[in-house]
Amino acid sequence: MNNVTLTYFEPSTSRGEECRLALTLAGVPFKDERLTGEQWAARKASTPFGALPVLTVEGHPPLAQTNAILRLIGSLHGLHPTDPYEAARHEAVMGAVEDFRGRFSPTNRIKDPVEKQAAREEFARTYLPDWCARVEKQLRGPFVGGAEINVADLKLFVLLTPFLKGSMDHVAPGAFSPFPALLKQVEAVKTHPRIAAWYAR
Repeated sequence: MNNVTLTYFEPSTSRGEECRLALTLAGVPFKDERLTGEQWAARKASTPFGALPVLTVEGHPPLAQTNAILRLIGSLHGLHPTDPYEAARHEAVMGAVEDFRGRFSPTNRIKDPVEKQAAREEFARTYLPDWCARVEKQLRGPFVGGAEINVADLKLFVLLTPFLKGSMDHVAPGAFSPFPALLKQVEAVKTHPRIAAWYAR
């Protein structure tokens, strides 16, 4: 991969961060392009699907959609299974992360604080434990595939980290306490030498 650019917004808590971490884990030098709202408005129409992140590699058309970017990086750099069935299992975990986001993200747009609290508490009481229990069964310890880290692990890590830090109002970090394997997975990603170095910059 030559002359690589990963384009996203500034935040380090969503889909673009997963791709940044994948390139970092793969040891691929890249331009970390972070757009302002004004810059994005000017460039949105030129992107493949009108959304970020976008991966640009010399000699290839721009690639969008986070999971596609992760699969590409993982497949080229030994961070995604080569066996088709195991690869599909990892991709199912990545899809489950997007399911989680799809259920939680609407609460970010609720203006009324009482309504927002109620929605998030309901999410934490019902959807979250069921989701965690099902995803935890996919972990072969400490990572999704066992001893080796893969791109699916990065996606789980980026999703769960702000929740475990207590950054999401009305969803207490303790909600994840019944799922020790999931917590171990997040910690294993966090302490991986290349991931730790990224955040220590």
